[in-house]
Amino acid sequence: MLRITGGKVHDPANGLDGVVKDVCIAEGRIVPQIEGGRTIDASGLLVFPGGVDVHSHVAGAALNFARGLTPENYRRAISFLHTPEHRAGLGGITPTTFATGYLYAGMGWTTVNEAAVPLLSARHTHEELHDTPIVDKSCLVLMANNEIVLDLIEQGEVERARHVVAWLIWAAKAYGVKAVNPGGIVNWKFGRNANSLTEPVDGYTRTTPAAIISTLAGIVDELRLPHPLHIHCNNLGIPGNASATLETMRILDGHRAHLAHLQFHAYGGDDWLTMRSEAATIAEYVNTHTNLTTDAGAVLFGDAVTITADGPWQHLLHELTGRKWGNLDVENETGCGIVPYVYKERNLVNAVQWAVGLELLLLVSDPWRIFLTTDHPNGACFWRYPEIIHLLMSADYRRECLAKLPPKALKRIVLADLDREYTLSEIAIITSAGPARALGLSQKGHLGAGADADVTLYQENPGGGVMFAYPRYVIKSGEVVVEEGEIRTVSEGREFIVQPSFDESIEDYLRPLFQKAYTMSFDNYPVAMERLARPDIQPCK
Repeated sequence: MLRITGGKVHDPANGLDGVVKDVCIAEGRIVPQIEGGRTIDASGLLVFPGGVDVHSHVAGAALNFARGLTPENYRRAISFLHTPEHRAGLGGITPTTFATGYLYAGMGWTTVNEAAVPLLSARHTHEELHDTPIVDKSCLVLMANNEIVLDLIEQGEVERARHVVAWLIWAAKAYGVKAVNPGGIVNWKFGRNANSLTEPVDGYTRTTPAAIISTLAGIVDELRLPHPLHIHCNNLGIPGNASATLETMRILDGHRAHLAHLQFHAYGGDDWLTMRSEAATIAEYVNTHTNLTTDAGAVLFGDAVTITADGPWQHLLHELTGRKWGNLDVENETGCGIVPYVYKERNLVNAVQWAVGLELLLLVSDPWRIFLTTDHPNGACFWRYPEIIHLLMSADYRRECLAKLPPKALKRIVLADLDREYTLSEIAIITSAGPARALGLSQKGHLGAGADADVTLYQENPGGGVMFAYPRYVIKSGEVVVEEGEIRTVSEGREFIVQPSFDESIEDYLRPLFQKAYTMSFDNYPVAMERLARPDIQPCK
């Protein structure tokens, strides 16, 4: 048992904004009252629910691909001391599994959603998620270029497609569905992209990106998955892509949807020389359509490595920069591309990207529908979140940073005109309460009775960035895992999965397709439950 007393509690899901009250914990949950146990005097501290990352890339084959392509990054990465209690690990731009758990917990985050998993390699992803300590995890299975699903859309067999999607989710032991560049990865196998949402995908006559988006969004709603369709829009990173993003959002009208890393989809202009921010236009649409949530995918200057299933974009980035490039196709499902990158504040395009992420966070008026991410490791590493918090809380600090940008960039952005400063309560929403609600994890993101006892205590001081970088205490499932900057306990997190209903006879349809097209046998394809160390099945409702 544990009592946290004297701290200012920021629990926006329960209407608490800096209220001094006790938080009581028993058996890994928040409870109304306890007798006895340890007491933490939180006087002078801020009490937040543990952070929830709605979109990150922390486990699986793509991360290992990136690590193998960038060995130079590990020569200068932060190493974690090996002790009898703590395994060794490396930090840097793609931290290893144990370091990922340490870094998230050391920052006050206790739950992370791995946002892109090919079913073909899901078994390995779950092994790495199990090897990532402390934090609870979930993952999203890639679906918008799965040719079995696309064939059914082409044939108009939406009901059968629904059963196939549900079977694939359960086979992957995933939590939801991720759609990356719908149709674009199929086209990439023919050397093209899917820039238009209304042109048929290569090899099809009726199946367009628009049809893929609307069908998958409808299926996810019908399956009542706790998290809506999680979509990476077409034309990522390309000047003028805001029009495709707006078109995608209109297609999603009437459906729940989460728009991933919106910063990379909010550009105007005709080419790289005329690229500008369209954050205001995109934010205006989001503000008036409550079916949508999004995450920022903010950029920070410095080293990064881009990892995405969006193969066409990765090849273009390689051609633009001349940097190393790796690409592979994941059979009939998806693809993967890797390009190391450095964001530079004197680079016009990078300066616009940096501004757009902040603009979206400041212009989307409801913090319950936009969340703090960097699309780790694409825009910056997740352990740099406190830098973004500092920028959101201080308009003066933003102006200092703006002064370092190229003068041309200032004419392409609106950040200098934005005086909004986030409150502590709004920070609690975009880092915890909001993403937990969007993921449908009702036990996360708040400190009400029955919630998971994931609590972070920060020292109250005026330096927002420093404050959120070094919590005094981090409590995970009722255990003190970080105290005074040191890992005290290495606990084992859970994995959230869903089991949507489907007709089991759908396997009779799928089996011969696998025998015809896959290198893996059908019987070996699904991830067995025993491969997950601590599965936690969440209801579809």
